[in-house]
Amino acid sequence: MTSSQHSKELRRLALAVLQPGFVGTEAPDWVLRAINDGLSSVVLFARNIVSTAQVARLTAQLRAENPELIVAIDEEAGDVTRIESATGATRPGNFALGTVDDLELTAAVAGDLGRQLRAAGVSLDYAPSVDVNSNPDNPIIGVRSFGAETALVARHAAAWVRGLQAAGVAACAKHFPGHGDVAVDSHHGLPSYDADADEIAAQALPPFRAAVEAGVGAVMSGHLLVPAHDPDLPATLSSRLLNDLLRKEIGFDGLIVTDAIEMGAVADRYGLGGAAVMAVAAGADAVCVGGEHAEESTTALLTAALVDAAARGELAAERLAEAADRVRAFATWSHQLGQQAPLAPVRRDIGFVAARRALWTRGPADDVLPLAAAPHVVELVPSTNLAIGDETPWGVAAPLRERLPGTTSVRLPHQQLDRPGTLTDHALAPAAGRPLVVVVRDAARHAWMGRALADLTTARPDAVVVEMGLPSDALPGAVRIFTHGATAASGVAAAEVLALGPAGGTA
Repeated sequence: MTSSQHSKELRRLALAVLQPGFVGTEAPDWVLRAINDGLSSVVLFARNIVSTAQVARLTAQLRAENPELIVAIDEEAGDVTRIESATGATRPGNFALGTVDDLELTAAVAGDLGRQLRAAGVSLDYAPSVDVNSNPDNPIIGVRSFGAETALVARHAAAWVRGLQAAGVAACAKHFPGHGDVAVDSHHGLPSYDADADEIAAQALPPFRAAVEAGVGAVMSGHLLVPAHDPDLPATLSSRLLNDLLRKEIGFDGLIVTDAIEMGAVADRYGLGGAAVMAVAAGADAVCVGGEHAEESTTALLTAALVDAAARGELAAERLAEAADRVRAFATWSHQLGQQAPLAPVRRDIGFVAARRALWTRGPADDVLPLAAAPHVVELVPSTNLAIGDETPWGVAAPLRERLPGTTSVRLPHQQLDRPGTLTDHALAPAAGRPLVVVVRDAARHAWMGRALADLTTARPDAVVVEMGLPSDALPGAVRIFTHGATAASGVAAAEVLALGPAGGTA
């Protein structure tokens, strides 16, 4: 092989291990050229999506270049949704499903999502999150987890994987070896999971083992330091975690894909190119990129970094070839998975059934609900992490207004509450002589929200409080409603109870 041929082959291998994003609802020319040059995967985000039919046209355009192209999406259902980012998810997320604790329901919701994704031409879903949310102050997982109990998370992880893959879409268990017991958002910094090896094995690994036993097609690495296994390198860049623990000890032989390589936990320390090279060298087969850096130049930079590292011997050419082979094998398997799954229509009701079953009411609900008149709704709005799209609507006011005409509302972010008189002018005065409903999201995690909620319920002890994040026993309010997630389906379930009473939203 000539030097030119060798370089061309290295470039094909490098392109094969990348999973880039791009901008637009049609495939850019540079992506189509890259597929012809060896790119084996792309990943879709909300910016690529208008409707299922439009995504189907987009994926058909992409697959005209390679019928087995892996089309991935970061679609968890629940709070992290791409396919329904413009409207909010019509299926509740993991925490709601874990709260119901019905494995058949979890598999049914995942299967319904799988049918929608398959109809859109998606072959790999970066879901489910199988992290055990054992740290309630965790800024990145929260309701994305099935819960705080390892055994519960493990059994629902397996059910979700089986449901999605039975519908013809490959699942991806994340974020290995477990992102639930940290207090730093890896989009911005490097979290550390400081438990010892035995505690990790007992607390965080069982859901991954369950997903592997259920036949999960892919596992996504987490950008977190796990000193018990590697005191120096984040899991995404650690052979001890990816090769020794995941491959050898757990026995996973599918596709290992990184979490977005541009995230601060790795990119700030090693650069985009450096992190990608280190990840593949450590045992990752595919490098996800493009949630934030979706330009052609980013794919070119990562391709060049991988080629240069392989040419210099910093990255063994055999390891790059092994990763590319595994990507291609996964592409063939996922393509067959989609072709073999029986066709079935998407159920438009299953998500709402699940959201209703996940809803709790606490307090004298029968005395207070249904509301006697159209209320004023105050929604206290926190900043969300980068996994949750800012464009995704959430809350209770909109669906409640449909059921109780005359409902008024205000959304109050933290910054607006710095202005004196905000609560009086925008929350309490408009609610005079009417019911007051206060909607919060993870109130126990946000001190400002807790203070505002205390002020409102002190002034109006009859207020009904709806918590759309993690529940708290200390939540005030005459009646408390817990939705266990902030999806559109969860908002509808809460609105039904407010408008119709505790039995009004039953399935």
